[in-house]
Amino acid sequence: MSEAYQPKLDLVVIGNGMAGLRVLEDLLEMAPERYRITVFGAEPHASYNRIMLSPVLAGDKAFAEIQTRDRDWYDDNGITLYTGEAVETIDRRRRMVISDTGREVGYDRLVLATGSRPFIIPVPGHDLDGVISFRAIGDVNAMVDASENGGRAVVIGGGLLGLEAAYGLHQRGMQVTIVHLNNQLMERQLDAQAAALLQHSLAQRGLSFRMEAETAAITGDADGRVTGLRFKDADDSTLDADLVVMAVGIRPNIALAESAGLHCDKGIVVNDTMQTFDPRIYAVGECVEHRKAVYGLVAPLWDQARVCANHLAWRGHSHYDGSVTATQLKVTGIDMYSAGDFAADADTETLTYADIRRGVYKRIVLRDDRITGVVLYGDTRDGGWYFKHLQAGTDMSACRDLLVFGKAFVEAGNDATDEDASDQEAA
Repeated sequence: MSEAYQPKLDLVVIGNGMAGLRVLEDLLEMAPERYRITVFGAEPHASYNRIMLSPVLAGDKAFAEIQTRDRDWYDDNGITLYTGEAVETIDRRRRMVISDTGREVGYDRLVLATGSRPFIIPVPGHDLDGVISFRAIGDVNAMVDASENGGRAVVIGGGLLGLEAAYGLHQRGMQVTIVHLNNQLMERQLDAQAAALLQHSLAQRGLSFRMEAETAAITGDADGRVTGLRFKDADDSTLDADLVVMAVGIRPNIALAESAGLHCDKGIVVNDTMQTFDPRIYAVGECVEHRKAVYGLVAPLWDQARVCANHLAWRGHSHYDGSVTATQLKVTGIDMYSAGDFAADADTETLTYADIRRGVYKRIVLRDDRITGVVLYGDTRDGGWYFKHLQAGTDMSACRDLLVFGKAFVEAGNDATDEDASDQEAA
């Protein structure tokens, strides 16, 4: 036997979502012959782009258009794929996973990519027929079916996912009301002025709102079917509904890891090489907690997957240091972009640009002449440019006076005309 020969190791990936698949794609690029790979996916589909569920709900895309890898891809790469089969037990002593069908598969290395689950508000009536979440293609199919008869939909949650669900149902012909606990939409991603512009734009499209409203109970009929909501207010006010969508956040799926004795807090705790308490077991994606942070957007998942694949490929020279995230709303005709920390304090400087008539608003937050946060509404063309400088920590002092006007003005320097600048209010 050649000294260079290395027998293949057994790699098992639990979770066939976007993070788990990206680990495989990167690993096959780096070390295609290193592992015999087995993948378990609880959903019946091979793989699809979960962040594109909103366009499917709105009718802008078909499910086939958001599928990322078909079964032939797994076969062509020698990957054993089990779909519609969830892993229930990890036996760390025997290095074995056991699925809900009783299937046992051994591993030398294990990757947990179990993702997250939607948070369901535990109010009376949360389990009625017609109360659903918005997390998987099955949820989208249920909403599309419900919309065929028109009717009234209530979306609980005025965050990114809730607004996309509401818009999609509206596009399907339902009367939609968004119920939100806060006094502004997307309070984690937008400041008050951008949120007000967003709400106005959505209202013009036909969506209704109940702001600062807390749900006391979801009501139903004698057949166990949802009929509406009752609120916690002085009047015990109500709202009729034929469909209720919960979009109030997600929680990392950590039950399997906890049952295996792995260290978990908000998520499955990992180090900078994406290893858990057990160095044979890695974790990536929405199920992960890294340096006290949990991420629900796609860019950090890609970063984590790359580091995990590097380590699995024995290229252990990369580390995950955490991510700064950016958010973009997927609603046709509405451009919104947010990145970083846009909260102002005594040590920050805020640059704003507002043309309310055209529905355009920009806010750039600087600390020590470096961008720490960006909010763009109505004109998001420069979002990636701002984000690049935010990530790089670029000193923007040389172009501070032009920064709020965007990339073209900064790169043109003082060639920008007074007429161009006079149409924009800078502070």
